[in-house]
Amino acid sequence: MAGTSPAAPVSTGPPPFPASPMLFNSYAFLLFFPTVLMLYWALARWLTAQNILLVAASYVFYAWWNPRLLLLIVAVTMVGYLAGLGIQRAGRTTKTARTICMACIVCCLGILGAFKYYDFFVASFNDAMASLGFAVCLPLWHVLLPVGISFYTFQVLSYAWDVRRGKLPACRNVLSLAAFVCFFPQLVAGPIERATELLPQMQRRRHVRYGQVADGLRQMLWGFVKKMLLADRCAPVVNAIYANPQADGTDLWMAAVLFAFQIYGDFSGYSDIAIGSAKLFSIRLTRNFNVPYFSRDIAEFWRRWHITLMTWFKDYLYIPLGGSRQGRLRHLRNMFIVFLISGLWHGANWTFVLWGLYQALFFVPLILWRRPHATASALVAEHRRWPSGKEVWQMIVTFAIVDIGWVLFRSEDIPSAFSRLSRMFTDVACHTPYGGLSSFYPVLGVMAVEWATRKRRHGLDIPPCGWLRFRWARWAVYYALILAVLYWGGRQATFIYFQF
Repeated sequence: MAGTSPAAPVSTGPPPFPASPMLFNSYAFLLFFPTVLMLYWALARWLTAQNILLVAASYVFYAWWNPRLLLLIVAVTMVGYLAGLGIQRAGRTTKTARTICMACIVCCLGILGAFKYYDFFVASFNDAMASLGFAVCLPLWHVLLPVGISFYTFQVLSYAWDVRRGKLPACRNVLSLAAFVCFFPQLVAGPIERATELLPQMQRRRHVRYGQVADGLRQMLWGFVKKMLLADRCAPVVNAIYANPQADGTDLWMAAVLFAFQIYGDFSGYSDIAIGSAKLFSIRLTRNFNVPYFSRDIAEFWRRWHITLMTWFKDYLYIPLGGSRQGRLRHLRNMFIVFLISGLWHGANWTFVLWGLYQALFFVPLILWRRPHATASALVAEHRRWPSGKEVWQMIVTFAIVDIGWVLFRSEDIPSAFSRLSRMFTDVACHTPYGGLSSFYPVLGVMAVEWATRKRRHGLDIPPCGWLRFRWARWAVYYALILAVLYWGGRQATFIYFQF
């Protein structure tokens, strides 16, 4: 392939703050995390002191990128805190409580909309008016998108809504609520935690447990493997192909497949590191991925991909709209609403809206044939070593559907996406794709491990069987992976979902 990645822009001076948030795979985090952890357990006898440390450390972690935006997360936290107290004081079934809850929702969504979507909708409106011959030019704000705003606003929204529904009492301790909202391992890219699950953990004393710490370290290591050995090694090939406007269909298929594993390794790797590091604080976070590329249909895929987001939409949007209880047409309507909003949640671009619509379309036959839950939640071939031929075919078809959708997700705009999709189906040549077949080695390695451990909590939750029942053998695996990450890991790169 003749094209190469575009040259990096020339810097005119040092930025006023670091170019990205504190990355898990950075030297800053390598110093920050153990320091906070040691101080945290030194304060094990005092819950309030531990929570003060967690909040302070989380604010430092968040302010590392841009201290000015720290006021935003504090403001959102206070909105949720005051709303919860107001709802409980008014009585959750009263009209006043409903008004307070609605005011909290409007405030949080207003903040999210102003920072993330104002420029997008105004620019789209200006373009639409210009295409009709009207000279309308509403001003753009050009505001900086706060990292993680889509995640922590959703947590505050769910807290107020759950207090309103009586699922938990209002939190009277603002420190505990702040620790729930800003807990730094999951602050900027999830998992999106529910107050019913995480807030009680912030309100009771935590005790260090060796087994939990050991499992947390293993899960963190597996997250680094997926991020640095899979995602960061796929990224250069994907970026180079997408930067080449003359790339043929063969190279574009290469980029599409590698991007599917790049985004999976990147986002699920972040989730594993977040969940694992939380275990070191004796805090349990929700599983966010469950081997999604072994799914047998699109419904199963979305039960296994970004689990906390999809269950959030299910509980706070899909079910309140009526879910599947009011006939097939309303079921279809509700499904399309959920996926269109899910697409828009991922980014202020029409490509994400189209991506959400594309996903919803594949639910139509499942709903019309009453098969949205036909695929059991149990893992494929759970009691067998290998899947059946039918299951393999179902997995291939499902992956192909998802993979084509990732082209929409990754493209800069809709014309570019359609151009790439057209070439993928009309301009396929017989040649070795850019990057070579060796680019798939990390993919095959990670997928083989995840298939072998598909019934476990993560890839390094190794069952004690065969030679792996010996401690020395398991430690040999851990050290080999650490060396591989250090030696073969791709260059330090920002996590994809930081932009959402």
